[in-house]
Amino acid sequence: MASPVKVCITGAAGQIGYSLVYMIGSGAVFGSNTPVSLHLLDIPPMMTALNGVCMEIADCALPCVRGTLELEL
Repeated sequence: MASPVKVCITGAAGQIGYSLVYMIGSGAVFGSNTPVSLHLLDIPPMMTALNGVCMEIADCALPCVRGTLELEL
């Protein structure tokens, strides 16, 4: 399999970023055969919510996600 595409989503704990996570992770953006590594970026007050987003990604077992990285702005 190919190496994962690294995707950075800013404001990942917000409504738009949250929606993008699932579209990208399901394969709707880069295709179902393209693995992705999600780099999720947000501001310090949103880090608790971002941690929840990462747990949901793990629970959903999105087919294209090969890893996540939480980043604080």
